[in-house]
Amino acid sequence: MQTERIVGRYSGQEKGPLFICLAGVHGNEPAGVLAIERFFRELATFPDIPFRGTVLGLKGNLAALKAGTRFVGRDLNRMITPDIVGRISEIPKDSLREEYLQLRELLDQVHEELERSRPQELILLDIHTTSADGGIFSIPAENIESQKLALHFHVPIVRGMSRELEGTSLSYFAPEFAGFPCRAVAFEAGQNDDPKSELRSVAVIINGLKAAGCISDADFPNEWEHLLLEYASRLPAISELICVHPVNPGDGFAMKPGYRNFQPVRKGEHLADDKKGPILAPVEGMILMPLYQSQGSNGFFLVREFTA
Repeated sequence: MQTERIVGRYSGQEKGPLFICLAGVHGNEPAGVLAIERFFRELATFPDIPFRGTVLGLKGNLAALKAGTRFVGRDLNRMITPDIVGRISEIPKDSLREEYLQLRELLDQVHEELERSRPQELILLDIHTTSADGGIFSIPAENIESQKLALHFHVPIVRGMSRELEGTSLSYFAPEFAGFPCRAVAFEAGQNDDPKSELRSVAVIINGLKAAGCISDADFPNEWEHLLLEYASRLPAISELICVHPVNPGDGFAMKPGYRNFQPVRKGEHLADDKKGPILAPVEGMILMPLYQSQGSNGFFLVREFTA
């Protein structure tokens, strides 16, 4: 099953979860879409595989994907709030523009699938990439079940980020969506243009489906998991957010070159500049997602390793 927004859909004979693979919420991050396409091609080579529930692959922002930009008018992954969703649900689709239309159509598609499959639960995997090179990581929603799911991805986990950022898919879907229990995790697969970002995303899709009980280890091999384990071996297993540097239009924000995900920084280190002058690290930590693209509302994140 495929439409412009639906990358693929597969249902097994047994009841189970609805596992949604979402990608392309930011249009300059195509690796996730390519990964979902690749996964469904792989799945087609196992026609008799025992499968529980339904897996659905969706593109997020069709207009931005076509333009090759993060967004057209507004960042889709900062506007999924109850207030905005409520307002656009009352407006005819032909009156909606840009990301408002994309959000309405995306949520309509999810609701349509929930009505069709009536799953035991909803699981959302939102795949992204970053403008900076360096480590990969997952961001679970704040509910404990989402955090347990992220452990099965075999990649580093960053806690607290979904709580800090308003309007993301994680904050909107979990822990419940449309009356269904929901687990939600975002996966940052690597640099936007790194070919391995696609393969790492396929590996995480497979790990997620196994953790959800949709498929088993014995029935579906994961030939790319070594790419995940290779990165994870060099990075802290769990980190927690310390602070975020916001960027507003007109700030003239410019990140200093050469920073990579999980690179250690010192308190007071000169990280970036804007029209007000140098931007210094407020604390010691590790940098995540330094902004090396023209669009974006967060200049960088600082995290520290979590110790119980």
